Amino acid sequence: MCENPAMFKIRLILFVLTIVPGKAWALDQFDGIKCGADIPKSLIGKHDKSERVVVLEGRHQDLGLTDLGGREISDRLFLVSWQICGSEYELLVNTKTGLIRDVLPFPPHSATSPQFIGTCQAGGKEIPEAVVAVLNNSARYNARDGKLAKTMLKATAAWKIDETKEKFARQSTENLGCPLGGIVTLDGGP
Repeated sequence: MCENPAMFKIRLILFVLTIVPGKAWALDQFDGIKCGADIPKSLIGKHDKSERVVVLEGRHQDLGLTDLGGREISDRLFLVSWQICGSEYELLVNTKTGLIRDVLPFPPHSATSPQFIGTCQAGGKEIPEAVVAVLNNSARYNARDGKLAKTMLKATAAWKIDETKEKFARQSTENLGCPLGGIVTLDGGP
């Protein structure tokens, strides 16, 4: 007995509709990214999946994906650092929608040029927005020494986080100082 061609088409459409959304549902923010491509452009607008880091890193070994930690910026913005294809990227994620709003390729950092996240001062006045920066720690202060936490270091590169636009904005480093206590990386001290 032959099946009606119209019924066959309906079954085929239902089958495809069942399979395709299942595949799309499995995608995460790193699917489709290729080393050598424009990684920020590939990530902006994607949904940040709340998936176990070990699962994400395992699925994307081809990217050398490594979670470098994160920090809450406000009640609706989270900053997460990822190593992708050998470089570091800062992702601004809207916690209400789960959308990646902006991505900053972050410059290399070290013990003498550590990464900073927090509030800084420009010309002695506090900047109201959170700042992501690379600091000059050529004096090799120990960032883990609580007594030195308020010691100000000059920023060599900096971006403020515009919470309204949910974007990174270049910050002038002229007269910009940031406290040692805001160094967030393990390479931040001797």
